[in-house]
Amino acid sequence: MTQTSPAAAPVQIPPARRRRVHRAWFVAAVTFVTIMGAAAFRSLPGLLIDPLHQEFGWSRGTIGAAVSINLALYGLTAPFAAALMDRFGIRRVVAAALTVISFGSLLTVWMTAPWQLLLCWGLLVGLGTGSMALAFAATVTNRWFTERRGLVSGILTAASASGQLVFLPLLSWVVEGHGWRPAAVTVGLTALAVVPLVWLLLRDHPADVGEKPYGAAEFVPKPPPVIGAARRTLTVLSGSVRTGTFWLLAGTFAICGASTNGLVQTHFVPAEHDHGMPVTTAASLLAVVGVFDVAGTIASGWFTDRFEPRRLLAVYYALRGLSLLFLPMLLGPSIKPSMIFFIIFYGLDWVATVPPTLALCREQFGEDSAIVFGWVLAAHQIGAALVAYLGGVARDVFGSYDLVWYASGTLCAAAALMSLVIRRTAPAVTPAVL
Repeated sequence: MTQTSPAAAPVQIPPARRRRVHRAWFVAAVTFVTIMGAAAFRSLPGLLIDPLHQEFGWSRGTIGAAVSINLALYGLTAPFAAALMDRFGIRRVVAAALTVISFGSLLTVWMTAPWQLLLCWGLLVGLGTGSMALAFAATVTNRWFTERRGLVSGILTAASASGQLVFLPLLSWVVEGHGWRPAAVTVGLTALAVVPLVWLLLRDHPADVGEKPYGAAEFVPKPPPVIGAARRTLTVLSGSVRTGTFWLLAGTFAICGASTNGLVQTHFVPAEHDHGMPVTTAASLLAVVGVFDVAGTIASGWFTDRFEPRRLLAVYYALRGLSLLFLPMLLGPSIKPSMIFFIIFYGLDWVATVPPTLALCREQFGEDSAIVFGWVLAAHQIGAALVAYLGGVARDVFGSYDLVWYASGTLCAAAALMSLVIRRTAPAVTPAVL
């Protein structure tokens, strides 16, 4: 009699282990929300010009001076904020910046003199928003990511445009329906509401939570605090200005600011109005630019991870310059398909230059890249401020904006050539002793 063997026991397959989302993405999400909120803080001053003029009788030049101080400090504060983050940590600096913005916004409710507007919206809000500028995004990206840096920098750059899309219509509705004071209070309370989110979820370095940077092969210890933030910021500037690479990056980014914030954001609506288009229609077209700006910036970050950033910059500036040269022929009293094409095309290219510029700063200046990018961003704001002023002067002198469009298109062509001559190897920067 043959004995049959017992049936084989079923093989137990261990359950698949769920892949945990890396902490870096949560930090990036908090950074995105914070930068998006900062865009709301920067968008309100433009909405206050007419209400303040009507209530207090202040000239538009006086009110504009506060906005100018705000814009200048937004750029000049960034490199010092990056150094402060190395000294005191990202979380403390950002929480302090949000608190300063809140106080600056809330104090405007009781102002009665122009100098108080200069102090609150010019100085306090300018310092606060400057501390959360793109140098903040660069610091987070550098510390928490070794892979997908281009994509992350693109997403965080798009946060600014997203904030304007979300908050600008809301704040406009509050100002029109309830006055400027409730809008200022809304901004102040929003800033305070973000502080707990930053304090609880934002971390200074992956080592603080026992993590490796995203994509890193091994654990990276947290560097010690860098003492002397202001001294280090100026030292990095003194060393970087000795290199041609810095001037090429600053020069191209100054042209970027001149051809976007300084030119189109400031003068597109009045230029269309000169050709008979209603102001509300022209402003709607400018809002659509912000919609495509988000998609273009994220796509640019994806491209930066895969292609040579110098060539990307050259393509972006060349296409932007070409579109500006054609713009005078597209202006008119009504929206035509050619203008819609320009809005989409230009929107995709609006701040697409940021991810490759950040990548080149990292490549060329290493650990000091966030501070160097802060100074490059300052050049961006200076370029924007100059063209915002000179564009208005040209309109007064020549009676149209045509010369401004052609000059800006030519500048973008120069920026494309400058991008191609940026050297491929990191310059040997010897910090100057201050």
